[in-house]
Amino acid sequence: MKRPGLTEARLVKAAAELADETGLSAVTLSALARRFDVRPASIYSHISGLDDLLDLTAAFALQELADGLAEALPGKAGRSALFAFANAHRDYAIAHPGRWEAAQRRVSPEAAAQSAGGLIARSARAIVSGYGLSPDDEVHGVRLLGSAINGFVALESGGGFDHSNPTAASSWTRVLDAIDTSLRNWPTADTQHPDHSTD
Repeated sequence: MKRPGLTEARLVKAAAELADETGLSAVTLSALARRFDVRPASIYSHISGLDDLLDLTAAFALQELADGLAEALPGKAGRSALFAFANAHRDYAIAHPGRWEAAQRRVSPEAAAQSAGGLIARSARAIVSGYGLSPDDEVHGVRLLGSAINGFVALESGGGFDHSNPTAASSWTRVLDAIDTSLRNWPTADTQHPDHSTD
């Protein structure tokens, strides 16, 4: 049976699948060539190199994540939207660990501008803006949300919660509750902090 021709889209999808199966570090042009039973030179007809492949894999993952948010967020606001946004990220990370790792990869400015990362960031900003924060504090709020999601997922995927109780799922809900509470009770910009005091 004749093997279907290679395309960039097929190669990137295969790289995403390989990342989920064996980790992003195992995604190489040679591994991809073996997957399609072709010589590595054949890959270069569609992909310029490993960095290009990883950038495209990151973009693929970000688009899938953005598509998931497009299904999860409509009609929601406030706490409901916050939970839907965060759960979509964690669910994706659990289902697709390699793709999630790719989505966290720092890519070139050109690749970032063409990816769905901007859509995801704007979704987070829209959720935080619903809490009535100032424009500057919206940025801080988005960073708080992103840090909590990425930090929790990194610890969970690394087994950091495997040997303690309560369950990670229980902690996840409490963490999101705490973020919701923080956003609803955001400190004013002139709040004094002891560690920042000039006295």
